[in-house]
Amino acid sequence: MRPSTIASGTAGSAGAVLGLRQNLAQFMLLVAVNALVGGTLGQERTVLPLLASQTFHLDLYTGALTYILAFGLSKAAMNYFAGTLSDRYGRKPVLVAGWLAAVPVPLMLIFGPSWGWIVAANVLLGISQGLTWSTAVIMKMDLVGPRQRGLAMGFNEAAGYLGVAVTALATGYLATAYGLRPAPFLLGAAYIALGLGLTVLAVKETHHHARTEAFQHAGAHGSAHGSAHAGLTTGQVFTLTSFKDRSLSAASQAGLVNNLNDGLAWGLFPVLFAGAGLSLGQIGILAAAYPAAWGAAQLVTGAASDRWGRKWFIAAGMLVQAVALAITASAHNFGPWLAAAVVLGLGTAMVYPTLLAAVGDVAHPVWRARSVGVYRLWRDGGFAVGALLSGVLADLYGIPAAIAAVAVLTAASGVVVAVRMRGNDHAAG
Repeated sequence: MRPSTIASGTAGSAGAVLGLRQNLAQFMLLVAVNALVGGTLGQERTVLPLLASQTFHLDLYTGALTYILAFGLSKAAMNYFAGTLSDRYGRKPVLVAGWLAAVPVPLMLIFGPSWGWIVAANVLLGISQGLTWSTAVIMKMDLVGPRQRGLAMGFNEAAGYLGVAVTALATGYLATAYGLRPAPFLLGAAYIALGLGLTVLAVKETHHHARTEAFQHAGAHGSAHGSAHAGLTTGQVFTLTSFKDRSLSAASQAGLVNNLNDGLAWGLFPVLFAGAGLSLGQIGILAAAYPAAWGAAQLVTGAASDRWGRKWFIAAGMLVQAVALAITASAHNFGPWLAAAVVLGLGTAMVYPTLLAAVGDVAHPVWRARSVGVYRLWRDGGFAVGALLSGVLADLYGIPAAIAAVAVLTAASGVVVAVRMRGNDHAAG
């Protein structure tokens, strides 16, 4: 990684310096912000499935999972718009808007008198997560440049999912001590206040870093897959990322399936564990173990993909997830479920930052934010697909059968990556 600057007279340049070391203070601030974004999501992971069954007495899994469907659809849509808006108006305003969208969420979760209020809160939460998490991803890509993109995504996703894990564990204990409402959601309210304050007061705009990289990209010879497509429209970026480009489309389908099984884990695992007689504290541990392993391991897997490439990390990670889901479907007590949760987290860690880095490698800096938005549209659409698919299968055949079916789908997705994704796109190669 070498620092570079651009003459101030160059069109579209801002003299920004690329690199992790050169932008370390802002980078680590954005890591902290994304940990708070993850914590805002984590306030629901343990408590909300139990709130559906115990407080609102929703018996059918399909109905109970409507909050994940609402969250997935709104987050997927906002992921798409986050890239376009951040290109048009800058990164920081979109990040601020995301935090503002989250402000009513804890109050709605605490005081909501009907399940419709909970679903509405998750629409807002999805809007918030789509804007904040997507923009945090884009800003870190802006800052570090191409050489350490996997490392940057590893830090970003590790912070976010460790935030999910710590909060899932904490809310389990708060619910045990004080009940399902309001105590667990007061923690989420504190995260939102702190995240909004840090963003407004301390986060700096990074769009000029992307323009710097675009200028360098144009001056490079032979290394840029996307150079011939620098002037793509938003519609063309959508088509290329979703279907036409082998690597981008393989990443998009893998992201969708990854979050399909995450939606399954979020919505049905706590219900499965409670049905087996586990305590609320044990359910909290299991709800935290999966994102904790996922979060921590990304510090290694993201950087490793910079060195060894993206494709086989992604394909192998999907297969590891499939094995973990199969273990979960066949187990009946805490020990095997804990082991499966850790394995599921490790498999997801192999995939999550690597997919983002793979998209960043292929996409031209001029339209990278939009391509990341399209990828995240498909990826987080997986929450909605997972809520519908796993809910219907659980209602018809039971939770273990639903988990087993998703395990097969996850393995198939890994095979698609192995066959379709190019193996020579990663930036460090």
